[in-house]
Amino acid sequence: MTTIKAAVCHEFGKPLTVETVELRAPQDGEVEVTLDAVAICHSDISYADGAWGGSLPAVYGHEAAGRITALGAGVKGFALGDSVIVTLIRACGTCPSCAGGKPVICQTPYDGDHGPLKTADGGKLHQAMACGAFAEKVVVDQSQIVVIPHEMPKDAAALISCGVITGVGAVVNAAQLRAGQDVVVIGAGGVGLNAIQGARIAGARRIVAVDMSEDKLEVAKQFGATDGVLATEKSPWRAAKEAMGRGADAVLVTVGAPRAYDEAPRYLAYGGKVIMVGMPATGAFSSYEPANFAAVGQSMIGSKMGDTVIQRDIPWMVDLYGQGRLKLDELISNRFTLEQINEAIADTKTGKAKRNVIVF
Repeated sequence: MTTIKAAVCHEFGKPLTVETVELRAPQDGEVEVTLDAVAICHSDISYADGAWGGSLPAVYGHEAAGRITALGAGVKGFALGDSVIVTLIRACGTCPSCAGGKPVICQTPYDGDHGPLKTADGGKLHQAMACGAFAEKVVVDQSQIVVIPHEMPKDAAALISCGVITGVGAVVNAAQLRAGQDVVVIGAGGVGLNAIQGARIAGARRIVAVDMSEDKLEVAKQFGATDGVLATEKSPWRAAKEAMGRGADAVLVTVGAPRAYDEAPRYLAYGGKVIMVGMPATGAFSSYEPANFAAVGQSMIGSKMGDTVIQRDIPWMVDLYGQGRLKLDELISNRFTLEQINEAIADTKTGKAKRNVIVF
């Protein structure tokens, strides 16, 4: 067993504790990655706050990048020293979802209670989201990593593993946006900004950002939004339709707010799609009149992790970044050490940060 530093959640809603834990060596098909950076995602915060339940104690964190420092038996296509992005997308490759080209909804369960992590005294330590990346090192399945150029900054690369693929993928893979179509993105946070730049890259005609904050709407325009609408307006969908001259072909809900889901269909054009990305807490509900969808051919589509195939989509996004067409450095608001992780989480909760990153 190797000992590493990790930020551990012992109780929902309480600060994480940076402590020494045990990490076993990689087994068949697994790799060990020594991390250079891990970003703070709102999903990590939701889990740590108990919004979706889960096993404790746990190590969260899933937006990471680093270098391979050990290989288990049977690993193919990777070598010691490779720079890689680490994702939570653990795919068996053989279940109906994987075989059908949808590895993000792999049906083979993973038991994080019996993963590579243990407490310092050998007790149970849950590897959350098959990553546990709020730590100096991770051991993950080879299906979860993608090689990137050595020269790519790891703090920028880490963002791709969740927020970027989720936002861009929701546009390209889930909405299947065509050039010239119109888009509304509800929520201009980390995922929302990536949905906005995904729409820009895909050739959208109008991209309307909707958010509670004027400051965020200004940032959204830097990432490609053509218009901004305050969600606090009485009927923000009217302002959005006025900006587009019509309803939207795709409305991407990137926040976990039930009200945002309630209102999303109001922005749609005939035949338009609501892409459901943001995840409200367990037990939250929204309501709709189904006849409205049927009458004008509208639909609602759930999109997990942007329906991404990481071996296909991440190299494309890395190349876009190299060309200067995908903004990553601009997404980073602040950098923190692992010992400052509670400060980084608190700053993220204010809603002002695009993405905060822990650097090792």
